[in-house]
Amino acid sequence: MRKITLSIVTCLVFVFANAQSTRFGVKGGLNISNFTGYQEDVKSLAGFHIGGFAEIKISKKFAIQPEFLFSTQGTTIEGYDGDSNTNVKLNYLNIPVLAKYYVTDAFFVEAGPQIGFLLSAKSSGVDIGDLYKSTDYGLNLGLGYNFTENISGNVRYTIGLTDINDVSDDSQYPDLYDASFKNSNFALSLAYKF
Repeated sequence: MRKITLSIVTCLVFVFANAQSTRFGVKGGLNISNFTGYQEDVKSLAGFHIGGFAEIKISKKFAIQPEFLFSTQGTTIEGYDGDSNTNVKLNYLNIPVLAKYYVTDAFFVEAGPQIGFLLSAKSSGVDIGDLYKSTDYGLNLGLGYNFTENISGNVRYTIGLTDINDVSDDSQYPDLYDASFKNSNFALSLAYKF
């Protein structure tokens, strides 16, 4: 964990030192999230994300964009408690670092790693944070468009890379013991650059 954080900080220092220009901004939007690999029937859960970013231009076509986002994610487990559906709501502080390539002056594609820190986990109002790992890693792929110099929109898919299940005892949650599942999130965002 320390090595990853140190590597990210070192890269950001290098990028800032070689940057042509840096712009800061805020962004927010809709999340459609789910678990992949979950053994029960699940369906997507709607949520949101909000936060800030810095777009660090390295050249006319290339930029690095670190972000800090509060993100509500999770899934709906169908028929988990009898006939009713159960929402599993996970709140994360996500820190993606994206490489952005401008195909045109307005249209860009982006990709990069993400680390997420679990802030809370609830189901039917009950705290279930002990069932999920505190750290999540993912890979982002997306594209976007600058409508004006300040306003842009983008779509992004985050592929979960790590198993988020933290149940190691089969006595209390036998259906989750040895299960393996990952976060999956589709995000639609609007951003404003200062």
